[in-house]
Amino acid sequence: MLYYLFQYLEGLDFPGAGMFQYISFRTGLAVIFSLWFATVFGKRIIRLLQRQQIGEVVRDLGLEGQYQKVGTPTMGGIIIIGAILIPTLLFAKLENVYIILMIITTLWLGTIGFIDDYIKVFKKDKEGLAGRFKIAGQIGLGLIVGLTLYLSNDVIIRERVPGETVKIVNEQGQQVEIPKMQDIKGTITTVPFFKNNKFDYSSLLWFLGEKAKKYGWIVFVLAVIFIITAVSNGVNMTDGLDGLATGTSAIVGTTLGVFAYLSGNIIYASYLHILYIPFSEELVVFIGAFIGATVGFLWYNSYPAQVFMGDTGSLTLGGIIAVYAITIRIELLIPILCGIFLVENISVMMQVGWFKYTRKKYGEGRRIFLMAPLHHHYQKKGYTEPKIVTRFWIIGIVLAILTVVTLKIR
Repeated sequence: MLYYLFQYLEGLDFPGAGMFQYISFRTGLAVIFSLWFATVFGKRIIRLLQRQQIGEVVRDLGLEGQYQKVGTPTMGGIIIIGAILIPTLLFAKLENVYIILMIITTLWLGTIGFIDDYIKVFKKDKEGLAGRFKIAGQIGLGLIVGLTLYLSNDVIIRERVPGETVKIVNEQGQQVEIPKMQDIKGTITTVPFFKNNKFDYSSLLWFLGEKAKKYGWIVFVLAVIFIITAVSNGVNMTDGLDGLATGTSAIVGTTLGVFAYLSGNIIYASYLHILYIPFSEELVVFIGAFIGATVGFLWYNSYPAQVFMGDTGSLTLGGIIAVYAITIRIELLIPILCGIFLVENISVMMQVGWFKYTRKKYGEGRRIFLMAPLHHHYQKKGYTEPKIVTRFWIIGIVLAILTVVTLKIR
């Protein structure tokens, strides 16, 4: 909203109003404002949750120190959601299709998570919202995102025209020659490590021949649904130790911001031979708010936590990360970038699958890990909570660096 105000003031030659035209300036403001909101208003929201006796319900998992967390305010994801949405509404271009999708994602999964937490806290049902309803909500969001990205006329990819170039003036006022571009729509995404780093989802329907292009959108939408469901549940699984999901999400968000900035800049995209996605640079403002929100929330969520995000926060963070990666067409990098979330998810699936298999075969269920998700396995082995979280963060930083390095690895 402030963007439109200062755009109007710029027309009146108001001093400094033109600063709001720069992505970097608005992103900086989004980071500062979201950080301020999460730390200042976060404290007030925590006190409100305490007064309403909205505390954590702890199941007996046999973990050291778990009962110290009984009564710690939960549903703190409200702080994260507010710290993301308010700066976005203030500093982003609200007619941008990518910003609209991110706002919908935040509200959609935030609502599902809130309902889940509400049932756990107020209805005293430890299971929360039934899994089928969560999945239905994630599928619904996947359909909205997938179909919008495929059908909207505002969503395009700008590709090179082989053998043709044009001259432009860069930010330093120098004339440079870059490849000529053409606008296309389709189901193309980025695939890492290959020289021709493009992948078309329709190629998976090669057996349909010429009809593959026509029905490729179905594969794309199904992939979007799967990615949103997997990543949001992955963050939810990771949210078991103080600061683990919050800090890891901040690392992932920072990396996504780098890719969004590069993908939205025709010069950098051409130099790095990545997909140029016009108007996606506006997403940098959103991710700035995301980073500020997670870092600000970490102020209270670090060990020993004064508040937990609950499903209100974890499902929202996971959904934002998934949809953001899909919009800038780097969703195939998620297994690397979100390796922590992936391993946490896989550890649960392995544990449950092996337990059921051995119980059926031997009459007694056996376990691969001492406890799943993986962070609880290390707790059982005697590692302290801060040490586990710090080491997971370090691994997350290494994975983030590796993800960025893929820009030059072919």
